[in-house]
Amino acid sequence: MSIEIGRRGFLELAGLGGVVFASGLGPWGRALAAAGQDFFFVQLTDTHWGYEGPANPEAKNTLRRAVAAVNALEREPDFVIFTGDLTHAAPDDTERQRRMSEFRAIVGDLKAKTVRFLPGENDAGLDAGALYRTNFGAGHYSFDHKGVHFVAIDNVSDPNGLIGDDQLQWLAADLEKSDKAQPIVVFAHRPLFDLYPQWDWATKDGAKALQILSPYKNVTVFYGHIHQENHRIIGGTAHHAAESVIFPFPLAGSQPKKTPIPWDAVHPFQGLGFRTVKTQGAAFDLATNAIA
Repeated sequence: MSIEIGRRGFLELAGLGGVVFASGLGPWGRALAAAGQDFFFVQLTDTHWGYEGPANPEAKNTLRRAVAAVNALEREPDFVIFTGDLTHAAPDDTERQRRMSEFRAIVGDLKAKTVRFLPGENDAGLDAGALYRTNFGAGHYSFDHKGVHFVAIDNVSDPNGLIGDDQLQWLAADLEKSDKAQPIVVFAHRPLFDLYPQWDWATKDGAKALQILSPYKNVTVFYGHIHQENHRIIGGTAHHAAESVIFPFPLAGSQPKKTPIPWDAVHPFQGLGFRTVKTQGAAFDLATNAIA
């Protein structure tokens, strides 16, 4: 079963401020909160450093604005994660390397002690992720933080848009170490479900990953790629897409071709932002933050 919840519906649930999504942590989360193990992280996605075009005439400044906005938060995040398309694709390897180096230098100003990365197809699609791994490390990995198990999935380096059998086997082996009630947070670039395959808003073997995750009772997926918020519950698992830092896309299927929403000079940076995620008892508290 798939349930989609729009931004308006989330605001109605939340009133003023963020969105509390109760599927994330369960009783395990309440125990963590009682033990003072609350935490806070930031997700940025689709920064597309190196993009130049009318969809964002401020492209050379937008990433720096985002870094400054994160640094201005009242609380320093436990970690920051970029969920793919760090750079805008370029066919020349020298240019790709330049963009990756510049991106690293800019995000190096983040005050967070830990900054993590995931590849997007713009970073990894041309060479199966080789240059990305040279600059940012492994495309998939896991880590634990304050009682929650985090998993980063690479669903872009395979040229066929697959996670791949080897990584799926790794995922299954990695999760075997976790209690079925332990909160699991998954990061990916593309959605793991078929949101709109016509626009490449899907992962061809994402259903296999979701099947591996299905025995775990408290799973939340955060992803990017679609350049807009989207909130979906599939089989009890919550899937949350975040806004892009560079330009927004229209709603799936609302126009014949996927093209960026035109820049609005009257409302610059509209539809651009980053996500903050706080633990709140048995839930995650999600908020979208403007970068202007």
